[in-house]
Amino acid sequence: MPADAFAVLAEPTRRRILDVLRTDEASVNELVAAVAVSQPAVSKHLKVLREAGFVTVRTVRQQRIYAIDTRELRRIDAWLEPYRRLWTRHLDALERHLDRAGAKQRSDATEPPGV
Repeated sequence: MPADAFAVLAEPTRRRILDVLRTDEASVNELVAAVAVSQPAVSKHLKVLREAGFVTVRTVRQQRIYAIDTRELRRIDAWLEPYRRLWTRHLDALERHLDRAGAKQRSDATEPPGV
């Protein structure tokens, strides 16, 4: 995974563009309306996303239609997987601890006084 993938995704407007494209492909004008940014700014962000491998473009008549290219996102997901497993282990351990603490509190609450 290229190190600059996170730099590309760090920009909030680019993430908003990807959020729009997550549900369906869109033209530049549709993206301009959806993210409320000027057309030149959207075009610059789309160029960065395209060069980084996050979106594809095709031409229909005189419009450029953009869609998500999931390959780079899959690479990021694969890179994150070991960290996800680490957090899952920690969260599972926390859940077990809280379950034991809750069970102890319930059993302490049901014991008669003076026992």
